[in-house]
Amino acid sequence: MSVPEMFSHIQGFLSADQEIREDIRKVVQVLEQTAREILTLLQSVHQPSGFKEIPSKCQKARELFCTVRTHLGELKTKFPVDQYYRFHEHWRFVLQRLAFLAAFVVYLESESLVTREEVAQILGIEVVREKGFHLDVEDYLAGVLTMASELSRLAVNSVTAGDYSRPLRISNFINDLDSGFRLLNLKNDPLRKRYDGLKYDVKKIEEVVYDLSIRGLAKEQEAGGDK
Repeated sequence: MSVPEMFSHIQGFLSADQEIREDIRKVVQVLEQTAREILTLLQSVHQPSGFKEIPSKCQKARELFCTVRTHLGELKTKFPVDQYYRFHEHWRFVLQRLAFLAAFVVYLESESLVTREEVAQILGIEVVREKGFHLDVEDYLAGVLTMASELSRLAVNSVTAGDYSRPLRISNFINDLDSGFRLLNLKNDPLRKRYDGLKYDVKKIEEVVYDLSIRGLAKEQEAGGDK
């Protein structure tokens, strides 16, 4: 093979690779739009009247996740099944965002931590790497950490809405989450930096709970619940 032929062959490879990446970007853009729609929907729970609407907002969010599953199904077809990590950077951010949104919905519904398997099921993708398009464990953890930041905000807004028991429940949940992350040896720099943010979330929520205890509001709500 001559030098011109060799470089012509390389150009063909580069062109094919670029076409794949462009096809992926188009689907990812649609996924990002749907993720923004879900986020906008869930942001309304932070409003004083939003707490009463949590069940209906979560139901609408789950309906939008059906659209997400369709787009992710399309994304799977845009690249060779064995080259997931070669193109991973294209969808990593939106997949982490979707993992966060799924985790937030599950928390709002049950005040429990979503598992990686549950997130994968909501998104319609795999958990096991060998099965193809899957939810990488670090993408799942990044989504959970983003949810923690959202819960610290929810704790503050709960007080504004007059729900004084919710911050205590959020505090217990975030403390358990923090304990879980302490068991992990995080070597991924971006993930470790996000975990550092969890410490601030814990502190922020503790300040809310402390303020409630000083003002006696948490005790008043507990007493009201006992009646």
